[in-house]
Amino acid sequence: MVRFDGTPLTDRRAFLRRVGATGTLATVGIAGCVGAPGTAGNDGTGGGSGSDSGTAETDTADDEFGPETLATEVVADGFAAPLGLEAPPNVDGRLYVVDQRGTVTVVDGDDRATFLDVRDRMVDLGGGYSEQGLLGLAFHPEFPDEDRVYVRYSAPGRDGTPSGYSHTFVLSEVRATPDAADFDTERTLLEVPQPQGNHNAGSVTFGPDGLLYVGVGDGGGGGDRGTGHVDDWYDALDGGNGQDITENLLGSVLRIDPLGGDDVGVDGDGDPYAIPEDNPLVGGEGLPEQFAWGFRNPWRFSFDRETGEFLVADVGQNAWEEVNRVESGGNYGWNVREGFHPFDRDSAPTETPDGDPLIDPVLEYPHSGDGVSGISVIGGYVYRGDEIPALEGTYLFADFRPGGDLFLADPQEEGRWPTRTVETAGLGRSVLSFGQGPDGELYVCTTGDDGGAVSRIVAE
Repeated sequence: MVRFDGTPLTDRRAFLRRVGATGTLATVGIAGCVGAPGTAGNDGTGGGSGSDSGTAETDTADDEFGPETLATEVVADGFAAPLGLEAPPNVDGRLYVVDQRGTVTVVDGDDRATFLDVRDRMVDLGGGYSEQGLLGLAFHPEFPDEDRVYVRYSAPGRDGTPSGYSHTFVLSEVRATPDAADFDTERTLLEVPQPQGNHNAGSVTFGPDGLLYVGVGDGGGGGDRGTGHVDDWYDALDGGNGQDITENLLGSVLRIDPLGGDDVGVDGDGDPYAIPEDNPLVGGEGLPEQFAWGFRNPWRFSFDRETGEFLVADVGQNAWEEVNRVESGGNYGWNVREGFHPFDRDSAPTETPDGDPLIDPVLEYPHSGDGVSGISVIGGYVYRGDEIPALEGTYLFADFRPGGDLFLADPQEEGRWPTRTVETAGLGRSVLSFGQGPDGELYVCTTGDDGGAVSRIVAE
């Protein structure tokens, strides 16, 4: 399937180029914005967020919650840029580490082996900063009895990719044992042409409903506008894909049934997946794969394994980072709003012309200031383990800013979630992603001057 229309890559990451001159951060594919808030340097667009919402205060906690400190224990290192960790519940404690450079490594105690290698199918990442690569992995919930694994990677342009586009988003299914995936069995489910090289998102995960959720960024560049960004209902700004539901799949979270299609073989000619009948756009206007929209760059999402809440972190542009509680058919505001604020205007609507609300996040934080602040939000998990009782029910997340701050949020049924930093002994690196074990314990994927590592989060 190919849906879309084109833009050159805009490189505005002077900060990351500077870091990359002395370390490995320049190879990391974190999909975020850096630089001084509200400046043109972030995306080459100029302008930041307005502040007419009346809710510009940061989400600071009045009362302490969660543990005072945390610690980490390295379980595997020597990676380039570990962007994810998967731990299938029926595979005897093995950890599967997703490295942006194109490999998945299975870690079993002190033993390591290559589980999957897609480097020959990917774009050339070169030696500098890139947001492309191997970006996501999901095991079927019944793996290994159902021997299917789902892989999200950046491929060169394919048939139907417009001239001048950066690359093609590929979501594929492969057959696997717990020891290794067989890429000769690759079955392509979805191809989405990407006009630019950034804002690629990358998360793929099965929800509690047994369906596959896929994060898709807005197509790259700045402000969700320019070549490759379609017109929408919001006339105050050109673009954007985040508010479009009819022309392309960009700026959305998708929901599909990967086993429900007609194309059950590697070379089948039928539909490679099915559309769940209760997807919000089924039977109406819009592309029915879409579950929710209005996203800029959803970098990592998760389901609370106790409540089922779907939490999606969306990287902001010049001023605000956010986490959203996402529901079917929800519109989360980009590029009309950034966090709780108008984007690039002094004021902006809070609903579409049809009266559909632009849903506010559950938390936001600024690019500068005391307490929780940063440059690119890293979505995490609600802790449901047993080893850190003080962390129970708390949402643990982070920012890509060098230094390795971890953040806690106190989930609320309504309103904004209080947030705070938590001192973490032994981290000292930039956070790329998190993982969750079958026991509910959490892992953090990091990178630094000495390469990438995966660590288990423990009580200090």
